[in-house]
Amino acid sequence: MTNNDIVQKLWNLCDVLRDDGINYSDYVTELVLLLFIKMVHESTEAGTLKKHPLPEGCRWTDLNNRSGINLLNDYKRILLSLSTGKDANGKPVHDDPLISAIYADAQTRLREPRHLEQMIKTLDQIDWFSAQKDGLGDLYEGLLEKNANETKSGAGQYFTPRALINTMVYCLKPQPGERIQDPAAGTAGFLIAAHEYIKSQTDELYDLTAKQKTFQSTKAYVGIELVPGTRRLALMNCLLHGMEGDAEGVVHLGNALGQAGATLEKADVILANPPFGTSKGGDASITRDDLTYKTSNKQLAFLQHIYRNLKPGGRAAVVLPDNVLFEAGVGTEVRRDLMNKCNLHTILRLPTGIFYAQGVKTNVLFFTKGSAKDKHQEENCTKDVWVYDLRANMPNFGKRTPFGEQHLKPFEKMYGKKPDGTSKRTEGEYSFHSDKIELPKEAEENQGVDPRLAHSRWRRFSRQWIAEHKGDSLDISWLKDSDSVDAANLPEPSVLAGEAMGELKAALGELEALASALEGAA
Repeated sequence: MTNNDIVQKLWNLCDVLRDDGINYSDYVTELVLLLFIKMVHESTEAGTLKKHPLPEGCRWTDLNNRSGINLLNDYKRILLSLSTGKDANGKPVHDDPLISAIYADAQTRLREPRHLEQMIKTLDQIDWFSAQKDGLGDLYEGLLEKNANETKSGAGQYFTPRALINTMVYCLKPQPGERIQDPAAGTAGFLIAAHEYIKSQTDELYDLTAKQKTFQSTKAYVGIELVPGTRRLALMNCLLHGMEGDAEGVVHLGNALGQAGATLEKADVILANPPFGTSKGGDASITRDDLTYKTSNKQLAFLQHIYRNLKPGGRAAVVLPDNVLFEAGVGTEVRRDLMNKCNLHTILRLPTGIFYAQGVKTNVLFFTKGSAKDKHQEENCTKDVWVYDLRANMPNFGKRTPFGEQHLKPFEKMYGKKPDGTSKRTEGEYSFHSDKIELPKEAEENQGVDPRLAHSRWRRFSRQWIAEHKGDSLDISWLKDSDSVDAANLPEPSVLAGEAMGELKAALGELEALASALEGAA
């Protein structure tokens, strides 16, 4: 039984639990509270966890031999004890702040004992030996991904496509001993991927000294997450991957755009996909007084935090929507400050449809604090920006056409082996039939395109060209998408407005006719 089979089996349980009034989103929360207890049991039995982190009386063996109302009452007692650290009589049962954080305010919505019994029996029937070969943490992440892809809630905002995470980590190449951060951690996908990358480079950490191993487990990774329920998922995820973190765990509860972010240590590596949109209530949640450029745009605020929080020579990869690349006013000031203080060496233009918010156009910005020659340089650090266009004439990604690592391999090759973006680079990359993509009229005249490279997905633009020709906008494109609309060929606004009004009137007429028909039928 593969992890995918197990994920599907666990997911199918939700259909049963609908009878208890539990929807998909609630189900995942309900399942992970129970699943974590089971996974800790299996990890302890297999020797993966040297010490059982859960107190006696709150373990899997305290659940799987009970039934009926006693089972449901015991489960409620266990959740309360794990959350508060005390039993029903107020007697301490554990003093582990990490467990208390994982189970903070944990409650079950299950009302039927038979449904809890069914969940426990299903978990006991799983071939956990096979699951452990693939990794229980990977199984858990598979469940989070399933939730992100199949629910209609906002869960997807916490899940960046696995292939993209792996590419960003592969390009930055985090090393043992480095401090790695994610100020918008979600379910900790970036931090876990960095940990797995380092393990792959160090023979599962066996090449490290005992002191180095302790650092990797307790100090190397720090994330910040604003939503308590999401942080719970992140802490479970990290613990199942062998990442303990400090007293608060790997992922701290807080606001990176507030005090929690202001007090973070400087980082060697930052990987992030900040939440889309503006700050609710204006800039009320952006309380940092150390950010130079005040804004209610959360991405611009996060971007400032990230490049300010890098050590000299520190490197970052951050997912940002298109508006950050072209927004005027504060947006222009932030981009100039970024290119002044950091070497913004690479932009990856991502295809649409790979995130939960359909139609949102995103990019990955790769930059290093300081210049390519001097990590302590604080001015004029960007000389050239390399852009890879993975958006023009790409498929509409979704369930039927999943976005995968095969789409990112050409970019990885062009990026080069050096994590700071200083590998020798050559323009010209023609993957995904870019040589057949139509070019905008007068593209060569407007952008100075070498005719030989006009169809390349991989291009270099000097800092001077960006300032003179783009006004420091980083929304740089040259390949024409076959699905795009040429603004020059659009009708006059008055004509478009008239057409829209006509369609609205026709729709209104159809609704009035339908309403009349329904009244007549009544």
